[in-house]
Amino acid sequence: MSDPTSLPNFPPPANEHPLRGRVLDALQDEGFRPDIDADGDIAFKVNGQQLFVHCFEGELPLLRVFGQWQIDDNLPGDELTRLQKCNELSLRLNVVKVGLNNETLFVTAEQICPPETDAKMVSTLLTQLVLQAVHVWHEMMSGKDPFGEAQA
Repeated sequence: MSDPTSLPNFPPPANEHPLRGRVLDALQDEGFRPDIDADGDIAFKVNGQQLFVHCFEGELPLLRVFGQWQIDDNLPGDELTRLQKCNELSLRLNVVKVGLNNETLFVTAEQICPPETDAKMVSTLLTQLVLQAVHVWHEMMSGKDPFGEAQA
């Protein structure tokens, strides 16, 4: 008999969490190795970046992709400037929300996903939006204009 702790951690049946099951399948199809963490979120890495997916099941299922990044001490700007850049980016990007807690940048993107929604397409899109928002926020903090507008 093998050690039960050596068995893989299989996700619960998809009918218990239909959206989460669809997203797990989509991530696996894309070659990722998703896992379910202690909070019930899907954890996966993209280009070395740790991301999570939280699925709100219900009448209007909602898929949220999110991540958090420790802010480098070498990045210019005080807390107010950093918060202003978070606010500006959140206002410019309809689906993405950017926030700051101490020295940690939080970025999230959400989409309602009824059963007929292509979970692969939505999870890929939200993942790219989150990663792009992190990149754009860092550009803004470095004084670059990622939106191509003249700085006042």
